[in-house]
Amino acid sequence: MKMLALEFSSPQRSVAAGDGAGAVGEAIDSAPGNTMKPLALTERALRLVGLEREQIEVLVIGLGPGSYTGIRAAIALAQGWQLGRGVNLLGVSSAEAIAAQAQADGMTGKINVVIDAQRGEFYLAGHEISADERREVSPLRLATLAEARLREQAGELLIGPEVTRWFPEGRIVFPRAAMLAQLAKGRSDFMAGENLEPIYLRETTFVKAPPSRILPAI
Repeated sequence: MKMLALEFSSPQRSVAAGDGAGAVGEAIDSAPGNTMKPLALTERALRLVGLEREQIEVLVIGLGPGSYTGIRAAIALAQGWQLGRGVNLLGVSSAEAIAAQAQADGMTGKINVVIDAQRGEFYLAGHEISADERREVSPLRLATLAEARLREQAGELLIGPEVTRWFPEGRIVFPRAAMLAQLAKGRSDFMAGENLEPIYLRETTFVKAPPSRILPAI
């Protein structure tokens, strides 16, 4: 199956294209600030494996947690692609992709994925990783800085896209589109674009606008 994966949840954005025969091309953008160019990244990834946009059958989207703007951009692109071309869509946890990337990079032991959740909190998930197995032992949840530090003090490794901002001994690991594509292999639990939602563990709060009122004529 010809596949395209979009991972925009971290400061390192990436797109990967797979030709269905084993070849994967990945385009990465680490430019700072709001310079993300998803369509340009997509074209670069497709060219690396000699595919055209019309040939893509499955889109895989990194759902975060992470940059809400980046994740929404990936979802919007996928929704438009499905509307225009009828492709299948899959959502994958970016936190899972980070853990899988750590395993691919040879990291083993008790490893915690740490992602900035703003408001002085972090998304935190614990894993036991060996060369042959990766097991989530502590599901993704919101945690305080103190809670994450307890994991570090217990000798566990902290990893994530920006982890060294708070934990100098941590290891920077980004979620990558090529890993999303690998995690999506063999899956068939496709979904409609309108059902794709960022992984966001807080309750959404908003103030509803008051109903409009008609002003009297003067």
